[in-house]
Amino acid sequence: METEIQLLAKEFGKNETHVKNVVDLIDEGNSIPFIARYRKEMHGTMDDTTLRDLADRLTYLRNLAERREEIKKSIALQDKLTDELSKQIDEAKTLAVLEDLYRPYKQKRRTRATIAKEKGLEPLATKILVQGIGLPAPEVLAQAFIDPEKGVNTVEEALAGASDIIAESISDDAGIRQKLRDVIAKNAKVGSVAAKEEDSVYRLYYQFDQPMSKLQSHQILAINRGEKEGFLKVNLDLDRELALGTVKRSVVKTNTPSGKFVEAAAEDAYDRLIFPSVERETRNALTDLANEGAIHNFALNLKPLLMQPPVKGHVTMGLDPGYRNGCKVAVVSDTGKVLDTAVVYPTFGERQKEEAIEKLESLVKKHLVEHIAIGNGTASRETEQMTVELIARNRGVSYMIVNEAGASVYSASKLAAEEFPQYDVNLRSAVSIARRLQDPLAELVKIDPKAIGVGQYQHDMPQKRLSETLEGVVEDCVNAVGVDVNTASPSLLKQVAGLNETLAKNIVVFREENGAFTGRKQLMKVPKMGPKAFEQCAGFLRVPESKLVLDNTGVHPESYAAAEKLLTLTGYTLKDVAAGSIAELPERVKQAGESKLAAECGVGLPTLKDVVKELVKPGRDPRDELPKPVLRTDVLDIKDIVPGMILTGTVRNVIDFGVFVDIGVHQDGLVHISELVNRFIKHPSEVVSIGDVVKVLVLGVDVAKKRISLSMKQAEKQ
Repeated sequence: METEIQLLAKEFGKNETHVKNVVDLIDEGNSIPFIARYRKEMHGTMDDTTLRDLADRLTYLRNLAERREEIKKSIALQDKLTDELSKQIDEAKTLAVLEDLYRPYKQKRRTRATIAKEKGLEPLATKILVQGIGLPAPEVLAQAFIDPEKGVNTVEEALAGASDIIAESISDDAGIRQKLRDVIAKNAKVGSVAAKEEDSVYRLYYQFDQPMSKLQSHQILAINRGEKEGFLKVNLDLDRELALGTVKRSVVKTNTPSGKFVEAAAEDAYDRLIFPSVERETRNALTDLANEGAIHNFALNLKPLLMQPPVKGHVTMGLDPGYRNGCKVAVVSDTGKVLDTAVVYPTFGERQKEEAIEKLESLVKKHLVEHIAIGNGTASRETEQMTVELIARNRGVSYMIVNEAGASVYSASKLAAEEFPQYDVNLRSAVSIARRLQDPLAELVKIDPKAIGVGQYQHDMPQKRLSETLEGVVEDCVNAVGVDVNTASPSLLKQVAGLNETLAKNIVVFREENGAFTGRKQLMKVPKMGPKAFEQCAGFLRVPESKLVLDNTGVHPESYAAAEKLLTLTGYTLKDVAAGSIAELPERVKQAGESKLAAECGVGLPTLKDVVKELVKPGRDPRDELPKPVLRTDVLDIKDIVPGMILTGTVRNVIDFGVFVDIGVHQDGLVHISELVNRFIKHPSEVVSIGDVVKVLVLGVDVAKKRISLSMKQAEKQ
């Protein structure tokens, strides 16, 4: 039997030693970001996504092993655990196969078969199932089992009970179930029809029929939701004779006195027990697969959204559009501090619109506002038009539509109330929108990732699994960027490897009571900051105020000595690093020989390369190297959009069947997967990510339905 290390190494195509090291590191309580960044030599530079997948699979295998032992113990207590069965259980690769093996020995509710066994009919069933050529016919065998005291009054009653026992025995056969799964996987279709005469968003599925092998995740999830809401009837369509033939071939012996009887019992087993059970199992498996696909897609979209380049160092105005309650306004400084707030009513009429523009203009001039962030919710269209008129009078100001998903969740949260007790819920939203433009990551970490809305059917997902996955993405992003320990909020700090909510709050309290941190070592004075927590978090926390420039880099304190030695060997000092005058360091390292220097410094080659990268750009933000977001000064109306136009837009969402692109009108346009590139792709994420700036050609516009069809591949030809 393969060990969990061997299985993981084979599944992930990785070296067994590297996999064992990762497992050991996880078992020692190290976080994934720490392992990914500071233990590269031990795992062969696996990325954080691979490490998380490996950790998830490790948990599954360990749960499987635990369940394996539980099942063996249960069967052993029944005195039915044979060497062969024990071997089969040990070799079971999935939970489904394991439960199949356990099925005959599982404590069952009272079934027709258990009632028949209580009547003493199990020996009769066993004799019939043998289907020996020399045995008497079932009717003859049954006569010996007539026992009125046990409730068996006739041959027919005895045979009926024996048939029930045989049917359940066939149903419990793990081999038969697996064969049937294979038949279903190759031949079954999933179909749906309308459950009621009513138009709905599920009309595409009112006459739907698709081979299981070709089903897309979004189709499965749509069908499930339509069924749940009562609009669809769903079924698994499988050729009965084909499936039944598989069952019969496994148990029926032809040309025997009992063959026909067993064949009838097999049909009963298939119709009454096996198919309904396997149908449920198949639907559940399809749903699980679709859920995992959707969760993966959500995570895939969330990462680029969190990693959007910040628009730093600019006074920014946040606008939270609205009709009845007006447009909420918040001006924040270049560091995110609230400078001013207001409420204007541009949708109440021309006079109120002009008053709104005048009010905003005075705020722009008073605080030297450079950028305006507009939430994309209700009334954003009108707010955008007002903003363009404002910009026409104040050249040098630009705006951007910001996805406000989750802003209302945050503004009504306990966290927002603690952060802005002086402002009402609506004004908090405006602050959040402004800050999302300045630093998307720092602001979005305050919101439950599920509320950010960059996936499909998130409310239908297994919430625990979805939360774990998305929180992992947030953690990876935060640690990839690094966090300024003197300015970060508790929400941001708690996402740092090794820190929890308590430690994050303690860090903030410590700096409030003692002033700004002046070095990483000072973190050890924070209450509840133990050596392990410090080891995990230190490399991801930046201290710009420190006299030691290494404290403002991604170099871990454990590698400070190696970094200083590297500088000495290449003719530099820490003062040169602080002055930003070591641009030639990579070249000098290359000339001296990377492997030679790594050995002299006492670190592995991956660590040496990371140290060099950090020394060249202390305090670097990897997001600064990404394309900047598109800031606008004018606006288009959907009525201005005509087929054939070439436009530049920003990818807002990536889903199974295409991508949604913001092209400067209120309604995002859809690029269908078939219009992305001139080659086959399985998923749009192979081509684009959220935040990408792309060129698109307008294929069609439906003003009434507010639908815009776009093409990326055709835009390339223009």
